[in-house]
Amino acid sequence: MKIHGKHYRSVWPIGEDAFGIIDQTKLPHEFATLTLRNAEAAAHAIVTMQTRGAPLIGAVAAYGLALAMREDGSDESLSKIHDMLAETRPTAINLRWALKRMCDALRNRPRAERAALAWREAAAIADEDVAMSQAIGMNGLKIIREIAARKLGQKLNILTHCNAGWLATVDYGTALAPIYLAHDEGTELHVWVDETRPRNQGASLTAFELGGHGVAHTILADNAGGHYMQQGEVDMVIVGTDRVTANGDVANKIGTYLKALAAKDNDVPFYVALPSSTIDWTIAEGRDIPIEERSADEVLKMTGRMADGTVAIMDIAAPGSGAANPGFDVTPARLVTGLITERGTCAATPEGLRSLFPKE
Repeated sequence: MKIHGKHYRSVWPIGEDAFGIIDQTKLPHEFATLTLRNAEAAAHAIVTMQTRGAPLIGAVAAYGLALAMREDGSDESLSKIHDMLAETRPTAINLRWALKRMCDALRNRPRAERAALAWREAAAIADEDVAMSQAIGMNGLKIIREIAARKLGQKLNILTHCNAGWLATVDYGTALAPIYLAHDEGTELHVWVDETRPRNQGASLTAFELGGHGVAHTILADNAGGHYMQQGEVDMVIVGTDRVTANGDVANKIGTYLKALAAKDNDVPFYVALPSSTIDWTIAEGRDIPIEERSADEVLKMTGRMADGTVAIMDIAAPGSGAANPGFDVTPARLVTGLITERGTCAATPEGLRSLFPKE
C-alpha cells in the first residue's frame, strides 16, 4: 500500500542489522517510522502497540529474534529471547507461531550460521504474510462480487470492526484486502468503520487506510452498528481475528461479539478473514483463549489533536472511577457465516477448517 505515493510495508529490513516499522501510535495525526536494532526494542514496540495486528507482530517478533542472534546465537539466548517476545501479547497466536517457526529453523544449526539464517527466515515470514494477504483478498473478493451482484447496481455497504488492513499485516491486510480489490476493480462500495473504543483503531487506523486508498467510508460509534443493520444499511460484515480455535470460535477486538449477534439477528452475513497462522489447532474452543486485560487508562483517557494542532492526552471519565479493559472477546462459531483464508473460504466448524487444512 502507499502513503503519499510511496509504497510501504508495515515492517521492512534496514540492511542486516536493523528493521523499520510504522509507529502506529502516532496515526492518524502524524506518519512516523521507527528503526529497531535489537530484540528489546521489538518487544517494547509490541507492548506499547507502536506495532500491532496479529500477523504483523509475528513478523516483528521474528525480526527481533533474528537481531538477538547477531548478539548471541547460543541456545540459551534463543530460549530467553523467545520467551521475552512471546510474553508481550497473550491473545494473538501469530506471535507464538512465528517465534516457534524461528526456533525450529535455528535449533540444531551451528551457532555461527544462526544470525544469517534467522534474518532469512524472518524475511520469509514477512514475504509469506504478504502472499497470504493477497490470497485472502482474492478469496474475499469472490464473496463481495456475489453480494454486490444481488444489489443490482446499488452501492454495497460493508461494516468492519477494529483494524485488519495493511497496518495490521505486512501488506494488503486481511479483512480490508478484499475491500481494496473490490474498490480497485470498480465495485461501488462504502465501509462503515466502527470507532473501536477504547483504542480507536477503527477511527484512527482503518479510516486512515481507507481514506488514503480512496475508499468511501463513515466512522460509527461502536454501538451504532446494530441500528444500521436494522435499517438495512449493512450488506455484510467482515472482520479480522487474533486467534481461531479448532472448532471455529473467533477471538477478535472487544466488541466483535456484539456485532456478530446483531448481524445474526438481522440476517447479515458475518465473515472473518485470517491467514492460517492465526488458527490455533491446540485449543478446542474459544473459552480457553487467554484474553488480554489492558491498562484502565485506555478507557479513562483519550488522545486527540487540539485546535492548535498539538496532540494531547485528556481525561474523559469521572475522577476516581476504575475501568475494566479486556482487549478481546470471543465470537462463537455459530455466529460466523464463513472463514476467509489464503486457501479459500470454509464454514466455521472443525470439518470446515479441516477441509482446507487436512494435514494440520
